[in-house]
Amino acid sequence: MIDQQKMIGLQFYPDKVIQALIKELPNPKWSNHFKMPYIINNQKNIDLIFEKFRGVAWLNCNYFYSDKVINRFNPIANLQPLKNRKLTKTYRVCPEEYLQKLLLKRYSQNTVRSYVNAFEAFINYYKNIELLSIGELEIRRYLRKLITEKKSNSYINLVINSIKFYYEIVLNMPNRFYAIERPRKQQKLPVVLCKEEILLIINNTNNLKHKCIVSLLYSAGLRRAELLNLKISDIDSKRMVIRVVHAKGNKDRYTLLSTNVLKDLRSYFKKYQPKHYLFEGPKGNPYSASSVKAIIEKAAKKSKITKRITPHTLRHSFATHLLENGTDLRYIQSLLGHSSSKTTEIYTHVATNTFRMIKNPLDL
Repeated sequence: MIDQQKMIGLQFYPDKVIQALIKELPNPKWSNHFKMPYIINNQKNIDLIFEKFRGVAWLNCNYFYSDKVINRFNPIANLQPLKNRKLTKTYRVCPEEYLQKLLLKRYSQNTVRSYVNAFEAFINYYKNIELLSIGELEIRRYLRKLITEKKSNSYINLVINSIKFYYEIVLNMPNRFYAIERPRKQQKLPVVLCKEEILLIINNTNNLKHKCIVSLLYSAGLRRAELLNLKISDIDSKRMVIRVVHAKGNKDRYTLLSTNVLKDLRSYFKKYQPKHYLFEGPKGNPYSASSVKAIIEKAAKKSKITKRITPHTLRHSFATHLLENGTDLRYIQSLLGHSSSKTTEIYTHVATNTFRMIKNPLDL
């Protein structure tokens, strides 16, 4: 947006051929703010750019296709919990077109909730300013407030994404806030438990159902949501694998089924007789996420473990222990369902098997 008019920005590495072709476009101008040439955004100019640069350069024109579905296999998010909220009369709610665009692009339920909460917090901070009048100055001021409140870098990045989504995707204003700096991504290492601590937590659960939940999270490297969505038919005792359906990124995969856990699962099945989901609540619906968290926290406290432990800690421990036992990183990536090997490589920083080979200088 330049002078309240949509433009097409042309950003490229220095190249004499591209520079010469840009000069042939209708009335190209230079933007000191965006540090790139630009022309008026209309269909005729878009067609002309494709024609002019065909066979000369690859064009990244993602912003001109803002209705592109992120993940077409994602289930459509449920907006009813957002619409049924009890809010004060002065509360500024997320624009309806924002919600509809999130649905159209098939963002996940968690992403929809996170974006809406972050964007509403922002627009309520500037309750008396029209949304179209909000500029970089206001956004920077809001981000500084979040920094003083010691919000995490990941949360601040989420806020920036939610704001840019409205202006760039919903209102189709590409690079509206082009110069907003993002905080550096924090490289935090995962908390990992040793095998003895894992066994202590498993043995300090209250009952057989809780024991199976904790054991499966660790022995199969499952995310909490994956565990709660497991159906009885997903346990394949003949092949000794667990089928994980519609996991993160809407991907299916197989992971390991422990012989010891299978014995406990058979006893659990006879006692609790679940009908559909492997772990069910009182009405036959999936077991609640908060209950799983509470089970692990209580068992950890009972085990006198002082580390901050979550259900995901067991997944981190599973991956690290496999790596320490010599399992190839590619197999671990497959078991965890990671799209990129770079995500799995973080466990090389917490695995201690390589450290044991190094002689401490104080012990020499």
